Amino acid sequence: MWLKPDEILLKNAFKLWVTEEDNEYFVLQRRRGYGEGGGGLTGLLVGTLDTVLDSTSKVAPYRILHHTPDSQVYWSIACGVTKEEIVQHWDWLQQNIMRTLSVFDSSEDITSFVQGKIRGLIAEEGKASLVLEDDPEKFREALLRFEKWFELPPEEKLVTYYSCSYWKGKVPCQGWLYLSTNFLCFYSYLLGAEVKLVISWDEIWRLEKTSNVILTESIHVLAHGEDHYFSMLLHLNETFVIMEQLADYSIKRLFDKEAFQREPALSDPLQITKRGLEAHAKSEQFRAFFRLPKEENLLEVHESFLWVPFSHFNTLGKICLSENYLCFASQDGSQCHVIIPMREVVNVEKPDSSSRALTVCVRGKRALRFSEVRDYQRLANTIRSRCGISASPQHSASSEAIRGECQSLINHFEDNPEDVTLMVGQKDSSKAVSTEALMTVFHPQDVENLDPKMLKEKMKEQSWNIHFSEYGRGTSMFFTRKTRDLIVRGVPEALRGELWMLLSGAVNDMATHPGYYAELVEQSLGTSTLATDEIERDLHRSLPEHPAFQSDTGISALRRVLTAYAYRNPKIGYCQAMNILTSVLLLYAKEEEAFWLLVAVCERMLPDYFNRRIIGALVDQAVFEDLIRENLPQLVEHMTDLSFFSSVSLSWFLTLFISVLPIESAVNVVDCFFYDGIKAILQLGLAVLDYNMEALISCHDDAEAVTILNKFFDSVTNKDSPLPPTVQQASVGNNDKASHFSVDISALIREAYEKYGHIRSEEVESSRRRNKLHVIQTLEDTTKQNVIRVVSQEVRFSASQLDELYNLFKRQHFLCCYWTMKSPTLLHHDPSLAYLEQYQLGFQQFSGLFSLLEPWAFCTTKSTLSLWIFRLIDENQDGLVNFKEFCSALDTLYCGSFTNKLKFLFKLHLPPAFDLPEDGVIRKSPERGRGKVDLQAYLKQWQNEILKKEETIKDLPRINQAQFIQFSKTLYNIFHGDPEEESLYRAVAHVTSLLLRMEEVGRRLQEPSSPPESTKPADTAADTTTTTAAAAAAAEEPSTKEATTTPESSDTSGSHSSQDAGPNLSEMEWSFSFEQVLASLLNEPAIVTFFERPVDFQTKLGQAKVAQLKLKANK
Repeated sequence: MWLKPDEILLKNAFKLWVTEEDNEYFVLQRRRGYGEGGGGLTGLLVGTLDTVLDSTSKVAPYRILHHTPDSQVYWSIACGVTKEEIVQHWDWLQQNIMRTLSVFDSSEDITSFVQGKIRGLIAEEGKASLVLEDDPEKFREALLRFEKWFELPPEEKLVTYYSCSYWKGKVPCQGWLYLSTNFLCFYSYLLGAEVKLVISWDEIWRLEKTSNVILTESIHVLAHGEDHYFSMLLHLNETFVIMEQLADYSIKRLFDKEAFQREPALSDPLQITKRGLEAHAKSEQFRAFFRLPKEENLLEVHESFLWVPFSHFNTLGKICLSENYLCFASQDGSQCHVIIPMREVVNVEKPDSSSRALTVCVRGKRALRFSEVRDYQRLANTIRSRCGISASPQHSASSEAIRGECQSLINHFEDNPEDVTLMVGQKDSSKAVSTEALMTVFHPQDVENLDPKMLKEKMKEQSWNIHFSEYGRGTSMFFTRKTRDLIVRGVPEALRGELWMLLSGAVNDMATHPGYYAELVEQSLGTSTLATDEIERDLHRSLPEHPAFQSDTGISALRRVLTAYAYRNPKIGYCQAMNILTSVLLLYAKEEEAFWLLVAVCERMLPDYFNRRIIGALVDQAVFEDLIRENLPQLVEHMTDLSFFSSVSLSWFLTLFISVLPIESAVNVVDCFFYDGIKAILQLGLAVLDYNMEALISCHDDAEAVTILNKFFDSVTNKDSPLPPTVQQASVGNNDKASHFSVDISALIREAYEKYGHIRSEEVESSRRRNKLHVIQTLEDTTKQNVIRVVSQEVRFSASQLDELYNLFKRQHFLCCYWTMKSPTLLHHDPSLAYLEQYQLGFQQFSGLFSLLEPWAFCTTKSTLSLWIFRLIDENQDGLVNFKEFCSALDTLYCGSFTNKLKFLFKLHLPPAFDLPEDGVIRKSPERGRGKVDLQAYLKQWQNEILKKEETIKDLPRINQAQFIQFSKTLYNIFHGDPEEESLYRAVAHVTSLLLRMEEVGRRLQEPSSPPESTKPADTAADTTTTTAAAAAAAEEPSTKEATTTPESSDTSGSHSSQDAGPNLSEMEWSFSFEQVLASLLNEPAIVTFFERPVDFQTKLGQAKVAQLKLKANK
């Protein structure tokens, strides 16, 4: 590898390097302790230095230096891991550089030329792969060490590396931590003690920052039940964040494809870089904070002041710019942020260059003034270009008019801040099936009604109108602490739909996709899938007490929204609890708005909640448990097992408390959720447990605790709700119980914010990432245990052996997915399928793993025998083998009787295993997990398995001539290399001859009377056929005498002899039954001993675990 020329003093390295070759301008050196004569104390010391020190000396054991005769200074220009690699560089210098150097007059010119040439070579090499790295030179060196030490496949992408200590027991090992796309690796070499660690990200159960008495701060990694600690990191937080991102990336790519496919930025594992991961993380935070569509990416960040008219001062914050949005968030504690869609911007002006300010004018006669922007000129041009605003002279008239309007607005803000009126333009009416919220249809407000509740509702509306007049209304409204306070008090019924759209960001989705929902409704109309069947089943279970869903109007709207979403997102389709949530959305939002609110909830605000494994809800339950431990220690002391709260709270998270609270109270919770996200649900959950603390502590079992919580939820009321009793879902039948006490939902929410409002969204997201690893791995472990339980009933391997075998099988499945996103195996992986079919291997993956575990050396990755085995155990012939099928084959070969092993080999030479296309391609390989699941097909398959009878040897068909010859060759291949090889070969030859003679006798007995002359040719045919089989079987062993005749020539001679024997013999092709083959082989003790000799399966498993990754690397 070429290196950036670096000046060194040769005398300082005299004892560490040995010169191998030199000439007038270059020196090739070898590191002491490497190559010939290496080892001993010198090798130990040099190896330790090479690992601990961060210098060029430890890069590789060979290097090339450049120097000039009249200079004592040397320049390192190349290094190599092997002598062959460094010799290639040396030869290139000899052929391309040496002749050129003779034309230069001075040493300085020579050195300058050589350095320039080497830099050019480095630039050319790194143009593609290293262009995105911060320091290509150091990264090249680290990459070389990474490849040398860990021997991973060349496709593996190194992301970054750090110097750190790894704690092995109570002793720290100083070394290097390498983080690549698929692996966490560590290497240390101290005085002969080498420590090498390779952990794939998909095997990690827990990743967290910890500290204790010995380790002030370290990173804890739990994998395979072992704890690993890394400390003394110079940038621990940065390292931990990168590790979190890589682990999350691996989990999404391999286990949670539904979430991963929504992130095209990370689709190619070969292009992952540290910079790319950091940019992706920032974009995720940006989208989550401002509730923006998933397509938006953070492009620019500028520090600035924003003039806030309602506070009469400039607030410090950051401008965040994406493709379609200009956002601002304060950093001075005022909790002020604003979102400006580019579509709303009408002009950008720079009124005052001295203050580096620019003014953004939006529709509705609004303007926002940003000052002290460092690069305000470029920012203004960027906003103009994204909004399609031209600043050319042709538009000077309109530009002047707009400039005057903006200036007058600014002057008005500064002179009369109390008169600021911020308006928003009317939204375009979009095509929707239903144009009214169901609540306005089934419960229109009575304007003349002046009861106390309606008066309070009018006062709420007036408070919000005042807020709108000060802070704006619509997409460009200022969000402040006052906004949150109004949300906590409760949103007026008339404004709820509008505010939900605004707070969730759904208003932007709908504005940028006009007519999209109407098209979906039209396209999904009449479709029949598993999702639509489930939707129809649940339609009448959605708020059945509410009048809106006792009529066809509400039911039809609910059907359209759910069906349209299932059509839009077939990966999620329909999940229980979506119907309850959507029915509440339809009460307060128009049908199209309810659809976009559902999109915002399912795809942004509650990621991975509504899939078949509800991973997101399980993760948030784990976060909830962590918060209980931190905030409710009394409860934890009484109930050490917090899993009870996980099971109870699942419906809280899935339905946002709608399923446990009366509807008029639950909508207040939904208000807070759309403003604060999952943080609001967690806070409320803690408040509920805190409110019932004493009762929960005194309860004796889980059932009693459930009763306490149910009674509490029944007692929750909304005293300010203007809804009539016919609409309210307060516990009608439990009024006698609820009359003793009642809890107002507004007071409960207010208490939740007061006690637990300190919980930050960033902490929640960090806890989500940490717990997601554990949740995913727990689900995977459950799958493994279920598979092993099923398979263990049919094989003779121990539970621990099946556990190791499953891990190998699963890793083999992933090995073809690590370095590509279009792997067929990854496409087949579907967690919603039955346990046995979640992980399956195609032929290439099967062949590689089987070659590591086979008891005899007869199945290589290129062998057609591995293809026959694959076809034999692939019972449904779908081109994929599951774990049960794989284990059944190994069980037969390792634990089966002599008869079973022989029957397995015999069946390999019968259709469908032996009957292959000429090119060996498996034709039938359907994609899994697509479309509607055929449940009847599964039931039929299970019924066939139950009714399947034990196969007897009499059920096997006879084996014909070509199949028998191949069977004999297979036996020879199996015996090859065995200590008793010669005796086994003789036994096979004897059995083959005996079987052919038996067949000849049987054929004669079946023949009609024929002249005696035919006997001699027939004997010749039998002898020739015997020679044919022996020669064919011995084709793999040239040392035997039969190898002198090729199978082709023997087949030909046998054919001619058969023709001489007469027409009857040529038409009758001989064949054997399995009983004949078995009886003949049982008479050969050498063969019986060979097949009955036990093979240590545990040793094979250990060897396969070590060699599995190297096998992939060597391909």
